[in-house]
Amino acid sequence: MSNQNLFATLRAAFPADLDRVAVETDNGLLYSWRDLDRATAMVANLLQSLDIPKPADGMPPRVAVQVEKSVEAMVLYLATLRAGFAFLPLNTAYQSGEIEYFIGNAEPAVVVCSSKNFSWVSAIAFKAGTRHVFTLDDDRSGSLLERAAHCSDRQTPVQRGEDDLAAILYTSGTTGRSKGAMLSHGNLTSNAVMLKDYWGWQPGDVLIHALPIFHVHGLFVAIHGALLNGSTMLWHGKFDPKRVIADLPRATVFMGVPTLYVRMLGESALTQSQAAHMRLFISGSAPLLIETFNDWQARTGHTILERYGMSETIMLTSNPYRADARYGHQSERRGGTVGFPLPGVSVRVRGDEGADLPVGEIGGIEVAGPNVFSGYWRMPEKTAEEFTADGFFKTGDVGQQDARGYVTIVGRSKDLIISGGYNVYPAEIESVLNDMPGVAESAIVGVPHPDFGEVGVAVVIARPGATLDAEQLLGALKARLANFKIPKRCFIAAELPRNTMGKVQKNLLRNRYQGLFTDA
Repeated sequence: MSNQNLFATLRAAFPADLDRVAVETDNGLLYSWRDLDRATAMVANLLQSLDIPKPADGMPPRVAVQVEKSVEAMVLYLATLRAGFAFLPLNTAYQSGEIEYFIGNAEPAVVVCSSKNFSWVSAIAFKAGTRHVFTLDDDRSGSLLERAAHCSDRQTPVQRGEDDLAAILYTSGTTGRSKGAMLSHGNLTSNAVMLKDYWGWQPGDVLIHALPIFHVHGLFVAIHGALLNGSTMLWHGKFDPKRVIADLPRATVFMGVPTLYVRMLGESALTQSQAAHMRLFISGSAPLLIETFNDWQARTGHTILERYGMSETIMLTSNPYRADARYGHQSERRGGTVGFPLPGVSVRVRGDEGADLPVGEIGGIEVAGPNVFSGYWRMPEKTAEEFTADGFFKTGDVGQQDARGYVTIVGRSKDLIISGGYNVYPAEIESVLNDMPGVAESAIVGVPHPDFGEVGVAVVIARPGATLDAEQLLGALKARLANFKIPKRCFIAAELPRNTMGKVQKNLLRNRYQGLFTDA
């Protein structure tokens, strides 16, 4: 039986010349493909040497990791797969209360953290029953590497089936406790193999990797894509727009979140000639404003490819890379949409009663495919609740699909505002506000109201040098939208609260304005 371990698939794609450069860091370090092979073998051998008892739950042992971005952190991820363990990446912003929950919930056999956090992370881990806590820092130091240095650099990837657990990704938990999405070797492999073809990866491609690696986008989509194509990665420990722009002539592919594109557009060094060698710019993890889409096209001559995915599903839809009859669509990348369902992925839009909606109508997005997770870690009731009887996952996103098949995300179902019995979709109002003179960005959230049950509140960010008047903005909205959609209040703010992937944290805005109409 062939080994379905994702690492075995990635390793088989390494180039024949293992002494070629696989990763070049922003501080001048070079890692060959042989270095990656040897290092992952040594760390995998270390994990296997710990004599970890087989977990009573029948799942592979878990390795929980909260460290700064480094090539060694990527090696640890690959080594975890290679050893047949399950990887649990944790956001570097998480504090003790959150870490205590994740470790208590996942019961990892191994925890790896930064040296600076060792005292409090190890106390939490040991109390929860974890027996092995290592350190790993972004300067190639730490007890993990010290121990692994004594291990053999040869190792046979552990046999795994496509349904075996490869990773647990905890969702952000804006409503209630975070849920751990269980992703299998098959989920991850199917998505990586499909995207290699769909996005036209080709010999000689070079990826600029400037994303965090505790998240689907940087850890799975970017790294798997480069490794599966045998492509060199230009590795940026932290995003610096000037340094990324300087690397464009040496690269062909860049993956970023909208915030990164906005920051690069703020640099005069971003020109058409500087981006001339690039083949593909991909955006995801948060909505891309149409203004950013258009500005990037005007400045660089490149059209950003926007796509849509989730922790539970990896990638689901994508604007096309090229015209391809196999996928039944033309080559247009349409701003404001997330493109077409990917090959093998089924997407449908359904109403509140569970019936399919006609083309163009807004409803809940449901998906199925080999990339869709099996369920939430130790939450069977929540898992059952989130899947339909015929096996579709209810994403919680609200959107529509047009006659050509383009999918547009309108918002999250939890962001839906029901005001006086009418459904109000924040993204629709935000789109109108964002087109107004002087407006850089906006966010609409629903808050309790004694008469309407719930009403919208707008938070608007001005462009540099612009002065905005809240009442004038509301007046302009009234000329464009039905009255029930108009926010009851508008606030001008300096910035919107965001998470590390650039998504606006609407839960924080809701909390801020929660008592606006009810406290009186």
